Amino acid sequence: MTDNITPEISVGIVSGTGLTFTLDGEFTTGYGDKALSGSFTALAIDGRLVIKGENDTIEATTETTLTPSDYDSCSFTLHAVTIGVDFHWQRNEDQTFRGMLKLMTRGEKVTAINILPVEDYLQSVISSEMSATSSVELLRAHAVISRSWLLAQIEKTSRLSEVAGRYRTSFISETEITRWYDREDHKEFDVCADDHCQRYQGITRASTKVVEEAVRDTRGEVLMSGNNICDARYSKCCGGITELFENVWEPVSHSYLTRLTDSSLPPAGFDTDLTVEENAVRWISGNPDAFCNTTDRNILSQVLNNYDQETNDFFRWKVFYTQGELSALVKERTGIDFGLITALEPLSRGTSGRIFRLRITGEKKTMIIGKELEIRKALSKSHLYSSAFFVETQAGEGEMTFILYGAGWGHGVGFCQIGAAVMGASGYGYREILKHYFVTAEIIKMY
Repeated sequence: MTDNITPEISVGIVSGTGLTFTLDGEFTTGYGDKALSGSFTALAIDGRLVIKGENDTIEATTETTLTPSDYDSCSFTLHAVTIGVDFHWQRNEDQTFRGMLKLMTRGEKVTAINILPVEDYLQSVISSEMSATSSVELLRAHAVISRSWLLAQIEKTSRLSEVAGRYRTSFISETEITRWYDREDHKEFDVCADDHCQRYQGITRASTKVVEEAVRDTRGEVLMSGNNICDARYSKCCGGITELFENVWEPVSHSYLTRLTDSSLPPAGFDTDLTVEENAVRWISGNPDAFCNTTDRNILSQVLNNYDQETNDFFRWKVFYTQGELSALVKERTGIDFGLITALEPLSRGTSGRIFRLRITGEKKTMIIGKELEIRKALSKSHLYSSAFFVETQAGEGEMTFILYGAGWGHGVGFCQIGAAVMGASGYGYREILKHYFVTAEIIKMY
C-alpha cells in the first residue's frame, strides 16, 4: 500500500423490502445534477431501484451511490436498523453514518452499504465492539486487531474469487452436518455491520478522544505472519484457554492462532488438555485463574456496552432444559425432528474445551452436528454462549432435565476481549497484549 493513503471499504448495513433514510446535508447521485437532502424511502420495484422523497423520485437500474458534498459535515441516517441479529440482545435502532451511501436491489430487497475510509470505520468499530471508555492500551490493541482482520478478509475475498464455486462452508449427509459461518457469505460488500463480522454502528456509537487517539496512534498497523496479514479473530471471553481456528472455521491452521492459557502462569490444579473429556469437565466445573475470570464491574463496563452488560455469567454459566423443551427447541432451530431427545454426546472437543462435533440422539433420529456455531444455534433460541459445555441429566416426573454447564462467551479463537481488558487495566501495553494472544505475529505499519 502507498504511504499515507488510507484504503476504503464497503460495509453492508441493512437489507429490507423498503429502507427509510434521512440525508443530512447535500448528496449527489449521478442521476441528474440536483443534490438530494431530507427523508427518502428506497424500494425495489419490478427489478429497479426507486428512491422516493417528498419532492424527488429517482429511478435507477439496480444500484446507485449517494455521495456527500462534504465528508465531514454531511451524514445519513438509516432508520430501524436491526443489531445483534439472532442474539439475545437483538433490537432495532436508528444509525447515522458518514461517507457514501450505496443502495442496491437484489430481488425484492434493497441493501444499504456504507463506503468510507478504513480508519474512520475503525473508530466506530472500537466504540461498538467495546466501550469508548476502555483503557487506551486495550483500545490500541483492538484497533490493530480490527484493522488486521478487516484487511485480511479483503485479501481472502480476492483469493476465494479464484476458486469460485469450489469453496464450501457446509457438508451435509444423512448422519452428519458440518457447517461454519464466516464473512465470505457476503458477496456485495467487504463486511457486514453486525456480530457476524464486526459491530459497526457508524457515528451513532459516539467515540471519545481516547478512541480517536488509539486509532490515530496505531494508524496503518497490522499483525503480520510472514507475508500475510493475520486473520486476527476475537471473542468476548475465551473461558481460560483459547481455541484453534480450524476447529471453528475451515480446516486451515494459522500459527498465530494457537492454543494458549489466558493467564501469566499455567492454571494450578488442572490438566489443560481439554480435548480429553474428563479434563474438559473438570475445567468447566472449576474456577481457574485467568485474565478473563473477573467480576470487576469497572473493567467489565469498559469492555461491555449497555446491551452486553445484560449478560453477567460469561466465564462460567449453566442452562436448564426439560426434555420436552430441548426436543422442541432443537426441532425448531435445526428443522430436524429428532423426536424426544435422550442424549447430547460430545464427540470432538477443541483446545479450549469447545465441542465441534456433537451427537444428538432422539427417539426418531440420531445425527452429528458441528462446528461450534452450528451447535450453539441448535441449543438456544438465540446463540448459546459457547460450545464449551458438558451435559448432566436429572430424572424427573415424566421427563428428565438436561443441564448444560458451560465456559466462555463466543468462539474463543485469538484475542479474548475481557482478558485483554484485564491486562490493560493491569498495566500491560498494547504490544504486550497482542503478543500474548498472537504469539508468533509481528506488528507492521502498512500505511
